Amino acid sequence: MKAYVVGGAVRDELLGLPVADRDWVVVGATPEEMAARGFKPVGRDFPVFLHPQTREEYALARTERKSGRGYKGFTVYSAPEVTLEQDLARRDLTINAMARDEAGRLVDPFGGERDLRARVLRHVSAAFAEDPVRILRVARFAARYEFRIADETRALMRRMVEAGEAGFLVAERVWQELAKGLMEKDAARMFEALDDCGALGPLLPELAELFASPQARAGVFAALGRAAQDAAPLAVRFALLAWMLEDDAARRIEAFAERLRLPNEVRELALTTCRCRAGLAGAHRASAAALLETLKRADAFRRPERFAELLRVARLAEPGAQAAAGAERLGRALAAAASVDAAAIAQAAAAPAEIPAQLDAARAQAIARALG
Repeated sequence: MKAYVVGGAVRDELLGLPVADRDWVVVGATPEEMAARGFKPVGRDFPVFLHPQTREEYALARTERKSGRGYKGFTVYSAPEVTLEQDLARRDLTINAMARDEAGRLVDPFGGERDLRARVLRHVSAAFAEDPVRILRVARFAARYEFRIADETRALMRRMVEAGEAGFLVAERVWQELAKGLMEKDAARMFEALDDCGALGPLLPELAELFASPQARAGVFAALGRAAQDAAPLAVRFALLAWMLEDDAARRIEAFAERLRLPNEVRELALTTCRCRAGLAGAHRASAAALLETLKRADAFRRPERFAELLRVARLAEPGAQAAAGAERLGRALAAAASVDAAAIAQAAAAPAEIPAQLDAARAQAIARALG
């Protein structure tokens, strides 16, 4: 029985990056032998165990055979005779198909170290085409490491899309990879890679217009670059895409959120951005009444934290003195409007139906006074 560190830990260590988690492959063992050594079984689809002390994952060496469509259409075979090279051969990219033995020696049967030095993403074998998730993973790695995609890998990705494999990706996996890519330092490269192989339309049809022209594409990429420099959270970065949509933005984002089952906080900020974009963009010169309307559309009185994120979206989408002035005016407007005693107005109203209009009038007056 031999154990090897594999995959991302080896890749990142060779790149000089910090290694957070280590995954291991075990060759020459059975599940019963692993259990006898104190390893806890946790794998559902194939034999994976937790080390009794380190809690790191140890998977028995395995091979995979395509048996259906999509990323779940595989038959897994794991046995003591499966070699390390056979296990590495099923992996997606050469830079992820390396291992280190317990003495620290590098095992690199597919040239991953060479491709790391050349800054190239290259598939290990034709079996790459059996798992459509790999299209998204390659695009995400392009964004993370700023590597180029090998010509033959790009061509294979394009053939996979043309064969309809992208249509078999489940929503959770698409969003999972997209979310990770949006958080990389150069998310634009992910979208470029997806567009280049033809996957952007099938996977993200609601956002296709963002990349339909060089001008629109440049605007999106610049905003994502600013978001990375600002260390913006995921919800803000996705909301930037919503801001950039020109036509029927709210409906598109709602359809996108429903199809890919977006987290509530991501969906809500994006839809709020669609509702409030015009008000945010014009806040630098808006009247007190218009500022109040924007605050109400944003639900700023009940959700001030989300409103702060919305202002961040506006500043990243359209940076400059105008956007800064608009955000400053909206901040002052919110503080002034929130200082109005809503309870006193409700108590003094002659009828309940009069309360909303009287409260709006009082808030607008407070905003006008605050802004001079």
